[in-house]
Amino acid sequence: MRYGYARVSTIEQNTGLQIDALEKSGVDFLFQEQKSGKSLKRPELIALLAKIKPGDTVVVYKLDRVARSLADLLRVTERIHETGARLESLTEHLDTKSAAGRVVFQILGAFAEFERSMIVERTVAGMGAARLRGVAFGRLPAITEEQELELVTLFVSGSLNKSELARRYGIHIASVKRALKRAKAKGDLFE
Repeated sequence: MRYGYARVSTIEQNTGLQIDALEKSGVDFLFQEQKSGKSLKRPELIALLAKIKPGDTVVVYKLDRVARSLADLLRVTERIHETGARLESLTEHLDTKSAAGRVVFQILGAFAEFERSMIVERTVAGMGAARLRGVAFGRLPAITEEQELELVTLFVSGSLNKSELARRYGIHIASVKRALKRAKAKGDLFE
């Protein structure tokens, strides 16, 4: 049996390209998920590894769809081999049953991990440079500073409770709690 595995990291991404290639390669059954490759705790990957039997083939579009680190990639591959199955990558044209295939596989896995590390380093450096230029990251505030001051004043005066404040400002109660926590940390109106 040939099992395909497709993965993307975020909901915004699409497994379409991978699925098309996997179906064209003749997989019998397809597992797909939208989960980060950082962890091996992925429901579809776990289900796939539980299903394979001797003689089966796990087919992936690219090795980095299985794992981000070489250690995790080797762990998954070892699990596949322990069951008597094999791993096949469509873009790297690898078959991990041969000694040469395993060596190339490990080299490609190391380069994939290196590439991921370089992306992280560039992202961190870019964000640091952007912060120095005054770029703010994260969500926009749910309410303005003036509204937040008013919210805190209403709460401290006992006029409205947290739920009532959330309804009044059209925000989640967690936003109210964060506003009150910020005010308390600054010492505003809580002394």
